Amino acid sequence: LFPGDTEVTLRQEQPAAEDTAFISIQAFPALLDLPQELEVGEVSCGSRHTAIITRGGELYTWGWGKYGQLGHGDNASSDQPRCVQYLLATGLQAQEVVCGPWTTYICVLE
Repeated sequence: LFPGDTEVTLRQEQPAAEDTAFISIQAFPALLDLPQELEVGEVSCGSRHTAIITRGGELYTWGWGKYGQLGHGDNASSDQPRCVQYLLATGLQAQEVVCGPWTTYICVLE
């Protein structure tokens, strides 16, 4: 180092216990197999998660869920689409979805 220079030490953040499961986060489009009975009406992609709404108003989410943005009532991540059961249990139909960096916004009909 020369006089006046600042030394920068990079440290790698250690994953928390709940982050130990490997989740495939891809920075490019990838094919996804969905059951044939699901007709996708809308798709939204966040920075690390994705959501779809079926033509029947069901919401499916997958990806990184550390902040609960997948809507499954936990902070679990998932490589496979999972239906958001809360909407089914309360009789709500998803109409629109917008995924943000660590959030998911949905418009629903009762």
